[in-house]
Amino acid sequence: MMTEEQKSLATPSEAVRTTRPRPRLGLGSTLIGREEEELVLEVLRSRRLFRYSYDLPPEEQGKMAATLEREVCQRMGVRYALAVTSGSAALEVALAALGVGPGDEVILPAWSWVSCFTAVVRLGALPVLAEMDDTFCLAPGEIRRRASARTRAVLVMHYQGAAAEMSSLLAEADELGLPVLEDCAQSPGVLYHGKAVGSMGKIGIYSFQYQKSITSGEGGMVVTSDPLLYERAVRAHDLGFYRGHHSIHHQPRLRPFSGGQFRMSELTAAVALAQLRKLDAIRKHCRGLSARILTRIGHLPGLTFRRIPDPGGDSGFEIYFCLPDADLARLFNERLDARNVNCRRMTGTYVHYAREYCLERSVHAEQASPFRHFDKWPAEGYRPCDFPVTEGLIQRFISLPLGVLYTEEDADHISASVLEVYRELVRESGLPESVLRVS
Repeated sequence: MMTEEQKSLATPSEAVRTTRPRPRLGLGSTLIGREEEELVLEVLRSRRLFRYSYDLPPEEQGKMAATLEREVCQRMGVRYALAVTSGSAALEVALAALGVGPGDEVILPAWSWVSCFTAVVRLGALPVLAEMDDTFCLAPGEIRRRASARTRAVLVMHYQGAAAEMSSLLAEADELGLPVLEDCAQSPGVLYHGKAVGSMGKIGIYSFQYQKSITSGEGGMVVTSDPLLYERAVRAHDLGFYRGHHSIHHQPRLRPFSGGQFRMSELTAAVALAQLRKLDAIRKHCRGLSARILTRIGHLPGLTFRRIPDPGGDSGFEIYFCLPDADLARLFNERLDARNVNCRRMTGTYVHYAREYCLERSVHAEQASPFRHFDKWPAEGYRPCDFPVTEGLIQRFISLPLGVLYTEEDADHISASVLEVYRELVRESGLPESVLRVS
């Protein structure tokens, strides 16, 4: 406990830290409770933990997984959904459904989660990195710029609760005859002008990992409205099998092929189902907090806020803005953190070209490497200098994550802290008022 004398000697940041606790972060994970418990107990009492119970007819198998898939279809506006073990597994299954393999290329944003890169590599294909724009998603124009005769698919990631600029990206991909895989791991329930992300491309995926909007610890979902992609996804996730349960939705037409084993258990599905039913409440709460904060700080000159292509459709659980340079961003971040404002980068998203798995270009077996033909490494397209727009953004941004347990008072503290730090830096920086000033 600080004495009054110690408080008077403390810096403003230290004084704030003693009076305002840091709010608890978390989305769906903080709401795990009675609903999840009841569905899990129902599974345990049934003793049917495996979704394909051989002693039941197909229409009665996998109650939790089947219900989860049905409600995902209804919620996301797609014809087919397939529950799998993780978001990373969902990416591999979706890429396999698209027929991606050795010799192929897949375009993806340089700024994205590790699985976007590694899922492509694991199938023997080459990840082709592309620039992001001020949406923090794949930039329009990049599909055309990065496409080659070997391009098999485009992976669009909807970053942290907001949609990419899909009208432009889909038009570009259609022009080149390329299917779009939507990675919605960080954005379940997000809309783009009335359409759910995941429903606009050829195939999409969601994640239920612990840090995501809704969670079952691990877990994922593949969605599509194409019956043949659905059949291929089913076979890819279940050792090439196409069991009777799936024939209810689509009669098989394709030859079997060797698949992986990414089946979701009934226990995982039970938790994911309870969480899915909480998604709208999570989004409503976070959008309300975000709007409250942005009303107070969104006008500040010199702070460039992330562009949201559909402001009515995002999830609102993380606010992004950029400062004029990296040094100011670092200082701004430090001073917000000292005021007990959560502002550390919460996602594992980063630029692939700076990570070990890309720098080393290593794979589980050298003969399976899609990088073998490069004489020099890092090659063009895998160096920081190849991505000036992305580099310019990632060095200058501040993120303000919001949690389901955040209150309006927490939101007001964030707003007040941003304003305090902003005023401090205006006084100290000597920058022209047109660059950074208090209005």
